[in-house]
This record gives sequence, structure tokens and C-alpha cells, in this order.
Amino acid sequence: MEKFTVHTGIVALLDARNVDTDQIVPKQFLKRIERTGYGDVLFYDWRYLDDGKTINPNFEMNAPRYRGASILLTRDNFGCGSSREHAPWALRDYGFRAIIAVSFADIFYNNCFNNGILPITLSEEKIEGLFNEVRMNEGYKLTIDLEKQIIIKPDETIIEFAIHPFLKKRLLNGWDHIDLTLRYEKYIAEFEKKHPLPL
Repeated sequence: MEKFTVHTGIVALLDARNVDTDQIVPKQFLKRIERTGYGDVLFYDWRYLDDGKTINPNFEMNAPRYRGASILLTRDNFGCGSSREHAPWALRDYGFRAIIAVSFADIFYNNCFNNGILPITLSEEKIEGLFNEVRMNEGYKLTIDLEKQIIIKPDETIIEFAIHPFLKKRLLNGWDHIDLTLRYEKYIAEFEKKHPLPL
């Protein structure tokens, strides 16, 4: 998994509350087992018109100014609904490295760390301020420094954020669940030698 240390990127807006995982990736796209290839169907019902191909000009994130965005700014309770891991797969495949919101659904929040995405919670007041700044400034970028736990705005103003130390360590080192297990490979091998399977 790719490490997250310091990231600078264009901010895209999703001005919606209670965005559930079926809105992030609709159920008809869950038949695939790969983690890649979901970027095109991210927010499918909102990004496209009824034909499923034509870009919806009324969906704010489709605006040319957000092309190449890697930071998503949204509202509260993002990622609620089912526990499908396809949701962070799609967000990561689209290019998002960080999501800034008032709050996240618990399972989705933890799934982000399994897929190299940094979810950041800020107060409603700070989120609203960022929404206003992004809308007023095309190409608006933020820099996120995970080690220092700060967000640096274009005017160099700093916003601090909190994160659990272990989750922070995982992203800084790029550890998913498999990487965490492999850190104990030596001890697992020793255990297996002492406890061989019966023939």
C-alpha cells in the first residue's frame, strides 16, 4: 500500500450529507473482485445522466475546475450504509488520497486506512469555511502533512487535525492488514515449527 506522508492536491467538493456507500458505488458494480477499475463508476448515479454515459453538467464535481482532484471535501456522516470496501476502492481508484468531512461512518472510516486514504474530521465551521474558499478560488489546493497532523491552506494558514496514533503509523508506513501480519512473519514461522500440522 502506498505511504501517506505529505500530500498536496486540488480539492473537489461534494456538498451532500449522509452519503452512503451505495451512492459511492452502486450495487450493480459489486460483481468484480479486483480493487481497480472502479474510478469510472464513483458516484455513478450523480456523475452521469440516465443513459449512464453522458456526464451530468449539474453535478458539481464534474466541473472542469476539479479535474485531477485528489482531496475530497464533503459534509457529515460520509460513507454510511453498507460495509462494502468497494467504496474506498472507487475513491482511491479515482485519485483521492484524502477525504475531509465533519464525520464518517465507522466501518467506512476504518476501510479508508486499509486502502491508503486519509480521512480527516473537522468542525462544521471549518468545513463551511473551506467550502466557501474552494468555491471562490478555482484550482484551490491544500497540503496535508500527516506527520505534523496539519492542513496548510494556500494563504499558509494551518488547520490542525486529530488522528489515532496507530492509524497514523499505518498510513505513514503504508501498512495494510497483510503488511501488519507480515511484520510478525518470523514469529509465525517459529510457531508453525513448534506446532506442525498432523499428517
